[in-house]
Amino acid sequence: MAVDLLLGLQWGDEGKGKIVDVFTSNYDIIARFQGGPNAGHTLVFNGKKHVLHTIPSGIFHENKVNLVGNGVVIDPVIFKKELDKLAEQNVDYKKSLCISRKAHIILPTHRLLDAASEASKGKAKIGSTLKGIGPTYMDKTGRNGIRVGDIELSDWKDKYRALADKHEAMIEFYNVDIQYDLKELEADFFEAIETLKGLKFIDSEEYVHQAQQSGKSILAEGAQGSLLDIDFGTYPFVTSSNTTAAGACTGLGVAPNQIGKVYGIFKAYTTRVGSGPFPTELFDKDGETMAKVGNEFGATTGRARRCGWLDLVALRYACQVNGVTELIMMKGDVLSGFKTLKVCTAYNYNGETITHLPYNIEEENITPIYTEVKGWEADLTGMTEASQLPENLNAYVEFLEKELNIPITIVSVGPDRKQTIVRKKI
Repeated sequence: MAVDLLLGLQWGDEGKGKIVDVFTSNYDIIARFQGGPNAGHTLVFNGKKHVLHTIPSGIFHENKVNLVGNGVVIDPVIFKKELDKLAEQNVDYKKSLCISRKAHIILPTHRLLDAASEASKGKAKIGSTLKGIGPTYMDKTGRNGIRVGDIELSDWKDKYRALADKHEAMIEFYNVDIQYDLKELEADFFEAIETLKGLKFIDSEEYVHQAQQSGKSILAEGAQGSLLDIDFGTYPFVTSSNTTAAGACTGLGVAPNQIGKVYGIFKAYTTRVGSGPFPTELFDKDGETMAKVGNEFGATTGRARRCGWLDLVALRYACQVNGVTELIMMKGDVLSGFKTLKVCTAYNYNGETITHLPYNIEEENITPIYTEVKGWEADLTGMTEASQLPENLNAYVEFLEKELNIPITIVSVGPDRKQTIVRKKI
C-alpha cells in the first residue's frame, strides 16, 4: 500500500487538522512526520473545539493508530499536557499512540536558547514561537541531540546534563537578559519524561514498512506549510524542518516510490503568522474582515495572522515542489460577502512579469498582478452538498483549477468536520 500525504501549501494554518480528522476513517494509520509543538491543529466536532500540537489528528477515532515519526521533535512537557486533555475526554491514547525512537526531544534549555537567540536579533527577529524547535533541530544536525530511544538507556541523564550545560554556556554567550529557574523547568521536564515512558516506542521505519506489506493504509500528516520549508520556504522566515512531500520520506522512512496521493490544502485567501515577506498582504478593511470572520489567530500561540488575497504564484510553486495530485480549499465561507475578489496570478519582478516564485519576494522587488473575479453573498456554513454552492463560488474554484491544472476535490465551508463538501471524487 502506498502512503498518502496531506500537506499545507501556504504559510501554515490552512486547516490540515480538520481534514486529517475527516479523512481518518479511510485510513488505518495517521503518521506525523515533521515539526514540533509550534504547530497547532484545530479540530471541531460535536460542538467542541480541540487543539493538538504534536499528536496526530486521528487520535479521536477509535481503532486507528497514531504515529509520531522520527522527523518530529517532541517537548515532553507540552506532550504530557496534550495527553492529560485526551484523558479528560476518555481517549485511550495508550492503545492508539506510538512514538518513533528516533524522534528528538526538546529540552528546557532548547526553549531558553530559542528565547536568547531571538532576543539577540532585535528588530531582525524571525518571529520564532520560542518553543525550542530551531535549537533542537540544530542539535539534531549537529549530532548531539537526545532522542526518544535514549531515555530507555540507563545513562541517558548523563547525556542530558552534558547537553544542558553546553546550552547554558551558549545562553551566556548571547548576553541578553533571560530570566529562568532551570531546576523548576527540569522538575516538570523529568516528570513528563516518566509519562512519555508509559507510551509505546517503536522503530517507526520498520513499523511503517511492515504495515505497508500487510496492506494497511497510511496517511502522513504535515505540520506548518510548504512556504515555511527550511529549503523551499521564504528563508530565513521559515521553520526548521522539511514541510514538503520530501519531508515525509525522511520523517517516516518511506521510500519516494511508495508515495501515493498528495493532498494539498490551501485557504481561499492567504494568511501568515510572524515576520517575513507576504506580497498579497492587505492593510485595509478587506484584510480586517478576513481576519475577523476567519478568526485568524494562531492555535498554538494565539498570535494574530496577517491576511491577504490568494497568491497563485506561491500556490503554484508549492504544488510543483510537492507533486500535489488533489487540492482542498479551506475557508470558502470567510469570503462570503465580498463583492469582488482578487487573485494574484503573476508578479511584477523588478519590471518583468513572472509567474514563478523567485529567490527574493521582498516588497522592494515584487508587486502582485491581480485578476478580479466576482464574489458571492450566500452563507455557506449550512450547506452540505456541492449542488448548493453559489454560482460565483463555483466559478472561483474553476478559475483556480484552470490556473493550477489540479482538481479541487473538496471545499470546506466551516470549522466543523461536517462542514466539508466533496465536489468531485478522483
